[in-house]
Amino acid sequence: MSRQVFVSDTHFGHRAILSPRMQNPRPFASIDEHDEALIANWNSVVRPEDTVWHLGDFCYRCSEDYARSVFGRLRGRRCFLVRGNHDRIGSRLPWDGVFDVAQVVVPGPGGSSKGVWLSHYAHRVWPRMHRGDLHLFGHSHGTLPGTTASTDVGVDCFAFRPVTIDEIYVRLAENAGAATLAP
Repeated sequence: MSRQVFVSDTHFGHRAILSPRMQNPRPFASIDEHDEALIANWNSVVRPEDTVWHLGDFCYRCSEDYARSVFGRLRGRRCFLVRGNHDRIGSRLPWDGVFDVAQVVVPGPGGSSKGVWLSHYAHRVWPRMHRGDLHLFGHSHGTLPGTTASTDVGVDCFAFRPVTIDEIYVRLAENAGAATLAP
């Protein structure tokens, strides 16, 4: 059965993402190790029939040939990009669609349907929020806390891999618990 999975901020080919000067440097010895780990993690989660929503910053500061070679190794039947601030090269890859923002419907709890607003950037409000739609974002590399209705799906937040909607529901519930503990 096909699923929708979500990911952001893979930064394939971006050597500086490992630098201690970054707010959250990634724990890899080299960009090759980083990229190979993210490819392996992606392919361990994404099934060949899945739809992948990448919420921006697929790659950065690498050649288009390198980006295409990485893209070609990733599983997923349909792959869509919601453009991030580092997607000059990434937006030229053979995605099934490239968007600035997107709104999708996913399976909700109890078999219902749930709307989801997708953007590279976090929003304080989003379309259909008042109707219970969720918001998934990237860009913040795990530095922006989620809420009961929105969360960062960047690889920095989910063990350097894409996530399923069920994992997102768990994270949103954790966010709700954290909110009740806040002073």
